[in-house]
Amino acid sequence: MIDPFGRAITYVRISVTDRCDFRCVYCMAENMTFVPKAELLTLEELDRLASVFIELGVRRIRLTGGEPLVRRNVMWLVEQIGRHVHEGRLEELTLTTNGSQLERFAADLYRCGVRRINVSLDTLDARKFEALTRWGRFEKVMAGIEAAKAAGLAIKINCVALKGVNEDEFDRLIAWCGEEGFDLTLIETMPMGEIDVDRTEQYLPLSLVRARLAQRWTLEDIDYRTGGPARYVRVKETGGRLGFITPLTHNFCESCNRVRVTCTGTMYMCLGQEDKADLRTPLRASEGNELVRQAILEGIARKPKGHDFVIDRRRNRPAVRRHMSVTGG
Repeated sequence: MIDPFGRAITYVRISVTDRCDFRCVYCMAENMTFVPKAELLTLEELDRLASVFIELGVRRIRLTGGEPLVRRNVMWLVEQIGRHVHEGRLEELTLTTNGSQLERFAADLYRCGVRRINVSLDTLDARKFEALTRWGRFEKVMAGIEAAKAAGLAIKINCVALKGVNEDEFDRLIAWCGEEGFDLTLIETMPMGEIDVDRTEQYLPLSLVRARLAQRWTLEDIDYRTGGPARYVRVKETGGRLGFITPLTHNFCESCNRVRVTCTGTMYMCLGQEDKADLRTPLRASEGNELVRQAILEGIARKPKGHDFVIDRRRNRPAVRRHMSVTGG
């Protein structure tokens, strides 16, 4: 699949649910209205859709949410998509998780063909963690990370950089990830969806963060990619990799190779744009896959050059109205 700007689309992020057992303050409001369960794609439909994407040339699939591991019977889907990895049709099946269910599922994820996961973790301070996630339990996430490490999963920690909240912890996170053998990626807060706080107060440009970190750590640029938007350096003192995802200070659109599919079967060709393609209707209109193949290709043909993320300091409005949990992380 080639988009209008000559970029090969080889990576799809599929959200299996918009529900989550956390209510992170930068991601969603505490009292959320979720999609009615009747509108969700079934696990069988998600499996079928993944297979169509693979037939069209997708080489990496990431399962996301919400929190994907709270979806009932989700491991059936992981096993079904994982068969493409075992048979060589898919290079990689990965997962983004908040870690709350990892203690239960880590070994099964590895068995099904997952070798690498992203864990969202914005602080190593238990009290601060509970304030940020509202509903999360720090010790449960730590136990899940240990279980994932024991199961043989490579772990990347995703940390959203929040001004005045966790900017004093980045050195500690770098040292901890180095000790544990984890990669670390810092992410600028994204203006998506109405939440309970002012995003203009949260925004912390990673250009500033990197300059501060360079005063303590030796950051060496490296040519390392995982298929996502992060740009990596190696931290000489720990040997670990540190990534930066900068949708605001430096957008990463020129190398975009991905699309996102929601749990209701809507494909967004760009995280920061509203244009979308309905895949659920053609998926359900026929037992064959030709209609959904056509819908996917028509969507790819409209993929924009880039996103328009901006922090609106005058009206404090999100650049995109839908929450990140709707599109998938």
